[in-house]
Amino acid sequence: MKLRQIALDTETTGIDPNKGHRIIEIGCVELIDRRLTGNNFHVYINPDREVDEGAFKVHGISDEFLLDKPLFREVFEPFFNYINGAQLIIHNAAFDLGFINAEFKRLAKKLSVVESYCGVIDTLQMARKLHPGQKNNLDALCKRYSIDNTHRILHGALLDAEILAHVYLAMTGSQHSLFQETHDTTQEDVAIQLNQQFTELGNLKILNANEDELKLHQKRINSLAEKNNGNCLWSKYND
Repeated sequence: MKLRQIALDTETTGIDPNKGHRIIEIGCVELIDRRLTGNNFHVYINPDREVDEGAFKVHGISDEFLLDKPLFREVFEPFFNYINGAQLIIHNAAFDLGFINAEFKRLAKKLSVVESYCGVIDTLQMARKLHPGQKNNLDALCKRYSIDNTHRILHGALLDAEILAHVYLAMTGSQHSLFQETHDTTQEDVAIQLNQQFTELGNLKILNANEDELKLHQKRINSLAEKNNGNCLWSKYND
Protein backbone atom coordinates (compact mmCIF):
# COMPACT_ATOMS: atom_id res chain seq x y z
CA MET A 1 0.00 0.00 0.00
CA LYS A 2 1.40 3.37 -0.99
CA LEU A 3 2.00 5.97 1.70
CA ARG A 4 0.16 9.21 0.93
CA GLN A 5 1.34 12.27 2.81
CA ILE A 6 0.33 15.91 2.48
CA ALA A 7 2.44 18.85 3.61
CA LEU A 8 -0.13 21.45 4.65
CA ASP A 9 -0.04 25.12 5.55
CA THR A 10 -2.63 27.85 6.08
CA GLU A 11 -2.72 31.62 6.24
CA THR A 12 -5.29 33.31 8.45
CA THR A 13 -6.84 36.64 9.42
CA GLY A 14 -5.22 36.47 12.87
CA ILE A 15 -3.83 34.10 15.44
CA ASP A 16 -6.85 32.85 17.40
CA PRO A 17 -9.78 30.93 15.86
CA ASN A 18 -11.62 31.17 19.18
CA LYS A 19 -11.84 34.94 18.63
CA GLY A 20 -13.43 34.59 15.23
CA HIS A 21 -10.33 34.57 13.07
CA ARG A 22 -10.62 32.59 9.85
CA ILE A 23 -8.57 30.79 7.22
CA ILE A 24 -7.83 32.81 4.07
CA GLU A 25 -5.45 30.45 2.24
CA ILE A 26 -4.78 26.71 2.19
CA GLY A 27 -1.77 25.16 0.48
CA CYS A 28 -1.14 21.41 0.23
CA VAL A 29 1.66 19.45 -1.42
CA GLU A 30 1.20 15.74 -2.01
CA LEU A 31 3.88 13.08 -1.46
CA ILE A 32 3.45 9.43 -2.43
CA ASP A 33 6.04 7.11 -0.92
CA ARG A 34 8.14 10.18 -0.04
CA ARG A 35 8.10 11.59 -3.59
CA LEU A 36 6.47 14.89 -4.57
CA THR A 37 3.77 14.15 -7.14
CA GLY A 38 2.79 17.65 -8.30
CA ASN A 39 -0.83 16.87 -7.36
CA ASN A 40 -1.18 19.89 -5.08
CA PHE A 41 -4.16 21.74 -3.64
CA HIS A 42 -4.29 25.51 -3.32
CA VAL A 43 -7.12 27.93 -2.65
CA TYR A 44 -7.72 31.45 -1.35
CA ILE A 45 -10.81 31.91 0.83
CA ASN A 46 -13.05 34.87 1.62
CA PRO A 47 -13.10 34.91 5.45
CA ASP A 48 -16.18 37.16 5.64
CA ARG A 49 -14.27 39.45 8.00
CA GLU A 50 -11.26 41.78 7.92
CA VAL A 51 -7.64 40.66 8.04
CA ASP A 52 -5.76 41.92 11.09
CA GLU A 53 -2.95 44.37 10.37
CA GLY A 54 -0.39 42.11 12.05
CA ALA A 55 -1.44 39.13 9.94
CA PHE A 56 -1.32 41.21 6.74
CA LYS A 57 2.30 42.13 7.50
CA VAL A 58 3.12 38.40 7.64
CA HIS A 59 1.41 37.18 4.46
CA GLY A 60 0.49 40.33 2.51
CA ILE A 61 -3.00 39.08 1.62
CA SER A 62 -5.41 42.01 1.63
CA ASP A 63 -9.14 42.30 2.26
CA GLU A 64 -9.61 43.62 -1.29
CA PHE A 65 -7.85 40.60 -2.80
CA LEU A 66 -10.13 38.20 -0.89
CA LEU A 67 -13.46 39.87 -1.77
CA ASP A 68 -14.20 37.69 -4.82
CA LYS A 69 -12.78 34.46 -3.38
CA PRO A 70 -15.04 31.53 -2.37
CA LEU A 71 -16.23 31.00 1.18
CA PHE A 72 -14.87 28.04 3.15
CA ARG A 73 -18.13 26.12 2.77
CA GLU A 74 -17.70 26.35 -1.01
CA VAL A 75 -14.22 24.79 -0.97
CA PHE A 76 -14.86 22.32 1.84
CA GLU A 77 -15.78 19.32 -0.30
CA PRO A 78 -12.75 19.34 -2.65
CA PHE A 79 -10.46 20.13 0.30
CA PHE A 80 -11.87 17.34 2.46
CA ASN A 81 -11.74 14.82 -0.39
CA TYR A 82 -8.11 15.79 -1.01
CA ILE A 83 -6.88 15.28 2.57
CA ASN A 84 -9.19 12.48 3.72
CA GLY A 85 -7.20 9.39 4.75
CA ALA A 86 -3.79 10.99 4.22
CA GLN A 87 -1.02 11.66 6.72
CA LEU A 88 -0.73 15.41 7.20
CA ILE A 89 2.68 17.02 7.70
CA ILE A 90 2.28 20.37 9.47
CA HIS A 91 4.74 22.72 11.15
CA ASN A 92 3.16 23.67 14.49
CA ALA A 93 0.14 21.47 13.83
CA ALA A 94 -1.92 22.81 16.74
CA PHE A 95 -2.22 26.19 14.99
CA ASP A 96 -3.40 24.98 11.57
CA LEU A 97 -5.58 22.18 12.94
CA GLY A 98 -7.20 24.62 15.36
CA PHE A 99 -8.29 26.80 12.45
CA ILE A 100 -9.39 23.92 10.22
CA ASN A 101 -11.38 22.31 13.02
CA ALA A 102 -13.03 25.66 13.76
CA GLU A 103 -14.07 25.90 10.11
CA PHE A 104 -15.40 22.32 10.21
CA LYS A 105 -17.44 23.20 13.29
CA ARG A 106 -19.08 26.15 11.52
CA LEU A 107 -20.40 23.93 8.74
CA ALA A 108 -23.89 22.48 9.00
CA LYS A 109 -22.45 18.97 8.87
CA LYS A 110 -21.80 16.34 11.51
CA LEU A 111 -18.05 16.52 11.17
CA SER A 112 -15.46 15.35 13.63
CA VAL A 113 -12.02 16.94 13.98
CA VAL A 114 -9.41 16.60 11.23
CA GLU A 115 -7.45 14.12 13.33
CA SER A 116 -10.35 11.66 12.95
CA TYR A 117 -9.84 11.52 9.20
CA CYS A 118 -6.08 12.02 8.87
CA GLY A 119 -2.85 11.10 10.60
CA VAL A 120 -0.76 14.07 11.71
CA ILE A 121 3.00 14.65 11.92
CA ASP A 122 4.06 17.87 13.65
CA THR A 123 7.46 18.81 12.24
CA LEU A 124 7.94 21.48 14.89
CA GLN A 125 7.75 18.88 17.66
CA MET A 126 10.01 16.61 15.64
CA ALA A 127 12.56 19.40 15.13
CA ARG A 128 12.56 20.27 18.83
CA LYS A 129 13.51 16.67 19.66
CA LEU A 130 16.23 16.60 17.02
CA HIS A 131 17.60 20.10 17.75
CA PRO A 132 16.86 20.97 21.39
CA GLY A 133 17.60 24.53 22.43
CA GLN A 134 17.88 25.78 18.84
CA LYS A 135 15.62 27.81 16.56
CA ASN A 136 13.25 25.46 14.77
CA ASN A 137 11.07 27.70 12.66
CA LEU A 138 10.84 26.95 8.94
CA ASP A 139 13.54 29.46 7.96
CA ALA A 140 15.96 28.06 10.54
CA LEU A 141 15.35 24.50 9.36
CA CYS A 142 15.88 25.51 5.73
CA LYS A 143 19.26 26.93 6.69
CA ARG A 144 20.14 23.87 8.77
CA TYR A 145 19.28 21.43 5.98
CA SER A 146 20.56 23.61 3.09
CA ILE A 147 17.13 24.07 1.52
CA ASP A 148 16.79 27.13 -0.70
CA ASN A 149 14.08 29.48 0.58
CA THR A 150 15.43 32.75 -0.82
CA HIS A 151 12.15 33.24 -2.72
CA ARG A 152 10.22 33.24 0.57
CA ILE A 153 9.82 36.96 1.28
CA LEU A 154 6.29 36.79 2.68
CA HIS A 155 4.49 33.75 4.04
CA GLY A 156 2.32 31.94 1.51
CA ALA A 157 0.49 28.68 2.18
CA LEU A 158 1.44 26.80 -0.99
CA LEU A 159 5.06 27.98 -0.99
CA ASP A 160 5.45 27.19 2.69
CA ALA A 161 3.86 23.75 2.20
CA GLU A 162 6.35 22.98 -0.57
CA ILE A 163 9.28 24.13 1.56
CA LEU A 164 7.92 22.10 4.48
CA ALA A 165 7.77 18.98 2.31
CA HIS A 166 11.48 19.33 1.49
CA VAL A 167 12.33 20.04 5.13
CA TYR A 168 10.42 16.96 6.25
CA LEU A 169 12.16 14.74 3.71
CA ALA A 170 15.53 16.09 4.83
CA MET A 171 14.71 15.56 8.50
CA THR A 172 13.51 11.98 8.08
CA GLY A 173 15.32 10.64 5.04
CA SER A 174 18.92 11.72 5.52
CA GLN A 175 21.41 9.62 7.46
CA HIS A 176 23.20 12.83 8.40
CA SER A 177 20.09 14.47 9.81
CA LEU A 178 19.01 11.27 11.53
CA PHE A 179 22.27 10.60 13.34
CA GLN A 180 23.83 14.04 13.65
CA GLU A 181 25.22 14.55 17.13
CA THR A 182 23.79 17.08 19.53
CA HIS A 183 24.58 17.30 23.20
CA ASP A 184 21.07 16.16 24.18
CA THR A 185 20.39 13.56 21.46
CA THR A 186 19.66 10.18 23.04
CA GLN A 187 19.49 6.64 21.72
CA GLU A 188 15.74 6.80 22.33
CA ASP A 189 15.44 9.83 20.02
CA VAL A 190 17.32 7.98 17.28
CA ALA A 191 15.19 4.87 17.79
CA ILE A 192 12.00 6.92 17.46
CA GLN A 193 13.19 8.46 14.19
CA LEU A 194 14.30 5.10 12.81
CA ASN A 195 10.99 3.50 13.71
CA GLN A 196 9.09 6.32 12.02
CA GLN A 197 11.22 6.12 8.89
CA PHE A 198 10.82 2.35 8.54
CA THR A 199 7.09 2.58 9.24
CA GLU A 200 6.72 5.07 6.40
CA LEU A 201 8.68 2.87 4.02
CA GLY A 202 6.41 -0.11 4.74
CA ASN A 203 7.51 -3.69 4.09
CA LEU A 204 10.93 -3.69 2.47
CA LYS A 205 11.74 -6.29 -0.14
CA ILE A 206 14.98 -8.19 0.58
CA LEU A 207 17.15 -8.83 -2.48
CA ASN A 208 19.87 -11.44 -2.06
CA ALA A 209 23.16 -11.11 -3.94
CA ASN A 210 23.57 -13.41 -6.93
CA GLU A 211 26.60 -15.62 -7.55
CA ASP A 212 28.49 -13.07 -9.62
CA GLU A 213 27.91 -10.34 -7.03
CA LEU A 214 29.15 -12.64 -4.25
CA LYS A 215 32.34 -13.35 -6.20
CA LEU A 216 32.99 -9.63 -6.68
CA HIS A 217 32.35 -9.07 -2.98
CA GLN A 218 34.84 -11.77 -2.02
CA LYS A 219 37.41 -10.38 -4.44
CA ARG A 220 37.08 -6.97 -2.80
CA ILE A 221 37.51 -8.44 0.68
CA ASN A 222 40.61 -10.38 -0.42
CA SER A 223 42.07 -7.17 -1.86
CA LEU A 224 41.50 -5.32 1.41
CA ALA A 225 43.06 -8.16 3.39
CA GLU A 226 46.21 -8.15 1.20
CA LYS A 227 46.67 -4.42 1.81
CA ASN A 228 46.38 -4.91 5.59
CA ASN A 229 48.69 -7.86 6.23
CA GLY A 230 45.89 -10.38 5.98
CA ASN A 231 43.59 -8.49 8.32
CA CYS A 232 40.14 -7.43 7.14
CA LEU A 233 37.28 -6.75 9.53
CA TRP A 234 34.68 -7.73 6.93
CA SER A 235 36.15 -11.21 6.65
CA LYS A 236 34.69 -12.02 10.06
CA TYR A 237 31.17 -11.39 8.74
CA ASN A 238 31.59 -13.05 5.38
CA ASP A 239 30.38 -16.52 6.32
